[in-house]
Amino acid sequence: MPKVKLPRNSPSIDMTPMVDLAFLLVTFFMLTTKFRPEEPVKVVIPSSVSTTKIPENLTTISIDSAGRVFIDMDGKDVRPQVLQAVMQKYKQPITTLDMSRFAVMGAFGVPINQLRQYIEADDAQRKIMSNASAGIPKDTLKNDELADWINASLSYSEQDYASKQAKNPTVKRMRYAIKADGTSKYKIVKEVMDICQKQGIQHFELITSLKSMPKS
Repeated sequence: MPKVKLPRNSPSIDMTPMVDLAFLLVTFFMLTTKFRPEEPVKVVIPSSVSTTKIPENLTTISIDSAGRVFIDMDGKDVRPQVLQAVMQKYKQPITTLDMSRFAVMGAFGVPINQLRQYIEADDAQRKIMSNASAGIPKDTLKNDELADWINASLSYSEQDYASKQAKNPTVKRMRYAIKADGTSKYKIVKEVMDICQKQGIQHFELITSLKSMPKS
């Protein structure tokens, strides 16, 4: 008796779940990816053999080749509070929208009386203002704006750490780092170190690039 031949059909593959998964992954990366803002100042850091990684939750004080000082702070929750405290001390007006913009802004290096204009400017205007700026004032006769920024950052970051540490023991304290250009004068770097120490910061990182070791 002859065998019954069944018709051959091509298998049907439903691609819908795979497409859904791909779109979910794309959406996830779009929402969670954090693009690093363009640095307002070029700092060519010296090289070293240290392999220590830059810690998380960091306040970075950058010093360029001309001795200008810029500051960058991690922490979207802390930055608006720090801004408000410093602006109030210098009796400068600030809006809620400005504080929201400052929370996600990168490094800055302008005096307090120019900061609101800097925050409200677009990227191109900020770059022009950064190039024309003399950096954050320090050790002046009238005020020491760098010390005020560091003091406010330390105060509010400690408050933020205390409130979060009770719920999450793995949360990290704010760390402080100095990122100096390899050609910047030692006198300027020493001044910044002294200001940090006067505000109670006795330990800070020195950011360098990894020096390539000669092959044996």
